[in-house]
Amino acid sequence: MAAGRPTGVLADVWGRSLVRDVALTVGAAAAVGLAAQISLPVPGSPVPITGQTFAVLLAGATLGATRGAAGMLLYVVAGALGVPWFADGASGWPSATAGYLIGFVLAAALAGQLAALGGDRRPVHTIGLMAAGNALIYLVGVPWLAFSTGIGLTTALSLGLTPYLLGDVLKMALAAALLPGVWALIHRHVDTGDRY
Repeated sequence: MAAGRPTGVLADVWGRSLVRDVALTVGAAAAVGLAAQISLPVPGSPVPITGQTFAVLLAGATLGATRGAAGMLLYVVAGALGVPWFADGASGWPSATAGYLIGFVLAAALAGQLAALGGDRRPVHTIGLMAAGNALIYLVGVPWLAFSTGIGLTTALSLGLTPYLLGDVLKMALAAALLPGVWALIHRHVDTGDRY
């Protein structure tokens, strides 16, 4: 990276303050709540297809590990306490899908850490960042689904993982264009001496 170019995560490019950090954290939780309303049922599965995972991983990559994880923790706790922003406007503790929610917190932290190390600057790295975050969500969500519903792990994989893989690939492709594209715009402004 050329000298003088911004480093860290996207949210840090414009500086940091407590008020900004709180606003970004709350905004990340709200963005995931909004993305959860893009919901398509999967026949036979309690896990709908939503825009949540895309929003979770973008929030983590954009805000960094601490703010990203805090935003997802706020999302989970507020939803469990009654804010109707889980999929389809649901709230309360969803026993079958709670593992995915816990995975959101961990995945946002991982995405944020990888982004801070430059994992969101190039398309191929961004795909890796998204794949790692998705894998972590499934690593927690699928076994929880199996345990909480009493179905076997094989059935949980077919109901809680397989139907979502194509959508995950599309989300990865979108993120691979979006995040490096934003960094390229920022670097162009820095290289030309514009203020951002």
